[in-house]
Formats: sequence, structure tokens, C-alpha cells
Amino acid sequence: MSNQSKMKVYQEVLNEIRRYIEDRQLQDGDRIPSERELSEQLNASRSSIREALRAIELLGLIETRHGEGTFLRTYKPYQSVELLSTFVLTEANTKDELTDVQFMLEQLCLRELSQKESLELTSIEQMVSDHEAVHTTIFIQLFNLLGNQLLLKIWHLVVSFNQTIDQQRSNQLTIQPFLKAFINRQFDKALNYHMMMYDSTE
Repeated sequence: MSNQSKMKVYQEVLNEIRRYIEDRQLQDGDRIPSERELSEQLNASRSSIREALRAIELLGLIETRHGEGTFLRTYKPYQSVELLSTFVLTEANTKDELTDVQFMLEQLCLRELSQKESLELTSIEQMVSDHEAVHTTIFIQLFNLLGNQLLLKIWHLVVSFNQTIDQQRSNQLTIQPFLKAFINRQFDKALNYHMMMYDSTE
């Protein structure tokens, strides 16, 4: 499956969770569909659903309890995306600027991380062998490493806008080299690979 297709599945999972919550008027702590149920409802592979749910869980929107299932934690940011996108995403320049802002926020995150003397890279190292790791999941982890939750929320809002208009500027071919450079603390090289994620796409 292409990186663009994975991002589409990611957005579809969010939409499916939104509809499920609205239809049943769920509150924090209520159960949401399982990985298998979402796979059947969306006609998507289990691995794609798993990747999307992992990204959503990293944001703190859901939590998985072993042997019990997946449960709602918070949901409001995605309501905001749907409402605001109706008004914001009308001009072509705005769409291009969203991608620029996403890129700049990610560059800021990487540069700030490069100044940290010690980083817990276990979660990032696991992604080197995970060929299904996608841009969104990786940068959720990186922003979490930075420890600035407000910056993470701003970035994810921009990403969600971009997904709403089906824009995907990331080049999957550069993700693995980017991760390896970052893990080896070759930050200049990692920044260059990050630029290639955007420059090498139309």
C-alpha cells in the first residue's frame, strides 16, 4: 500500500471513530470499535488500521486496555478540524501555506531535539524495522520526545487540515534513511532527508 493510501486510511479511521461516537453519544471511558471491527467496516487491512490506531493513541485520544479493548479519552480536536476546515481551506494559497507551516513545525522539532544531550530513542528505533511507519506516526513520536504538548497539538491540527484536503507531501522513500540518521544523531543529515520528504513531491 502506498504512503498516500495509508494516510487516507488514517483519516477514514478518525472519521469512523467520530461517527461511532456521535451515533452512540459516547463519553470518555466508553469503548470504541476493535481493530478487527474497523478493518471490516472500512474494508482495510488490519495492519493499516493498527498503524492509524497507534497514532491516535499516541495523541492521547484513545487508550488500549489489555484484554478489554480500546476506549475513548478525548475527541474534541477532530470536531474542530472538521468545522474550521470549512472556512479556512478555500484559497489555494492557504492550502500551500498549510504544508509550509507543517514543514516548519517539524523542522523546529528536529532542531530542538538536536540540542538535547540525551534522548530516549527506543520508540524511534523500533520504527526502523517497521516498514509501515508513516510520516504522521513518526512525528507524533518526535514531538512527544520534545515534550511540548502544545506544539504537538498545533502541528497535528495543521496535519489534519492537510489530510482534509487530501494533500500528502511526504516521500515514503526517505523515511527509513531519515530515521536512521536521526537515531545516529546525524541531525544535519536527518534535516536534509526531512527536506527531501517535501522537495521530492509535486
